[in-house]
Amino acid sequence: MMKQVVHIIRKVDVEKEYIKVLNLELDYELATLFDAVKQEDAKEQQKSKKRLSELHRELETLNGFA
Repeated sequence: MMKQVVHIIRKVDVEKEYIKVLNLELDYELATLFDAVKQEDAKEQQKSKKRLSELHRELETLNGFA
């Protein structure tokens, strides 16, 4: 029983850290998109939007927006 509790706690801690990493990636990709918009680089804009969409889905899955 105690091993299961420890395992669950570790899993939650790992997920929280992963959510932090995803949020940092989100910030970086938003900055990348901003630069691409300023430079009017449509290809880079699409690439950033795609990555932002992937990050969003992953954060939603992990309930990282809560």
